[in-house]
Amino acid sequence: MSILNHRFNELADLIPRFKFESGGKIQVAAKLIAEAFKLNNKIMICGNGGSAADSQHFAAEFVNAFSKDLQRKSLSAIALTTDSSVLTSISNDFDFTNIFAKQIEAHSNFGDILIVLTTSGSSKNCIKAVEQAKKCGIKSIALTRTGGKISELCDVSIQVPSNNTQHIQECHMLAYHVITEIVEQELFGGMTK
Repeated sequence: MSILNHRFNELADLIPRFKFESGGKIQVAAKLIAEAFKLNNKIMICGNGGSAADSQHFAAEFVNAFSKDLQRKSLSAIALTTDSSVLTSISNDFDFTNIFAKQIEAHSNFGDILIVLTTSGSSKNCIKAVEQAKKCGIKSIALTRTGGKISELCDVSIQVPSNNTQHIQECHMLAYHVITEIVEQELFGGMTK
């Protein structure tokens, strides 16, 4: 079987299992996020590597708009992966595992939400971020894989039933697009096409 067929077939098999196992958690996460936005709170998002890029993508969907048909106000979402001066100063002066935790300490307010994306479920800086969120009294949502350590620490854990990093990332993107669409529907009404 070619790589093309193999990867497409794997993903086609995974998506229904992901929906079955995590569809309810996706809806719970969307409701928590919508409630935070209703109270004028913000969302902070973090992850490493491809998940760092996904953090920025996810934040952009809230700040701009997921649905191009929907004229709406911007929602406060920050990717904690983007400020190179903050990231490098914390890493150089202290410890890379604190790059997100220190930003949460600086920026969080009661009622905010932290979202962590980690395909391994054991990224030390994501775990420290969740621990800091707990200290600050804010809820946390993880997008991860089944069995990841971070799932035990978060208020909501959206787990992909796979160990294949690329497919976990593909499912994370599907999940955060669905979450954004549900939040927009909850806050602004209507549905995208």
